[in-house]
Amino acid sequence: MKRSFAVAIVAALFVSLFAAAPASAEKKPKVVKKANQVNKVQSICKPTQAVGHRPMKLPVPEIKKPFVNRTFTLKTNCGDIQIEADGVNAPLTVVSMTYLANKGFFDNSPCHRLTTQGIFVLQCGDPSGTGSGGPAYTAPDENLPTGSGNIYPAGSVAMANSGPGTNGSQFFIVYEDNSKLGPNYTLWGKIVKGLEIVKAVAALGSNNSNGPGDGRPIQPIAIEKAISR
Repeated sequence: MKRSFAVAIVAALFVSLFAAAPASAEKKPKVVKKANQVNKVQSICKPTQAVGHRPMKLPVPEIKKPFVNRTFTLKTNCGDIQIEADGVNAPLTVVSMTYLANKGFFDNSPCHRLTTQGIFVLQCGDPSGTGSGGPAYTAPDENLPTGSGNIYPAGSVAMANSGPGTNGSQFFIVYEDNSKLGPNYTLWGKIVKGLEIVKAVAALGSNNSNGPGDGRPIQPIAIEKAISR
């Protein structure tokens, strides 16, 4: 399995009943809504020069205590996204992500995956932009959610992986509540600023390169710089 999400996207079938109306009357609101979404994204997103590139090969970070919560900021071409990183409950993950961020590992990296059906996430953190890149080491699972249902509420930030104990640099941002994701992904933070940016990008959808509702974001969004304090 690729370093993505080990879940199947379950398509839901919806049946809608509409009163008879002229075709033009039905289509016009859809066109206006789509135009509004495009205008909103265009108003916040700048063109980006970020392209996939070879990830930096860094040694394993030194583990130092005390483990503390941190502020992790993603400076993107669409605005700043701020994450409250849980260094108490996911200490090794936050140490690693802080180390990578402050070494410039994430800089000029495109977010390579957006899912809009079944699960609702934006995946970033692979400098190569392919979904298979990462650092030269892995970190263990931490702070796995318990229970079932909506265990990754909107705003959650978790590590992507290709199986137990394979956490590298890729992570996903949950922009809508999720009930389809299993308890297999290290929860290491939550969005405290900028979730509306992810939602605006998601509203324009993906290119479906991995299947319906799964692919590269149509509106490019890239981490131009990452900082952890």
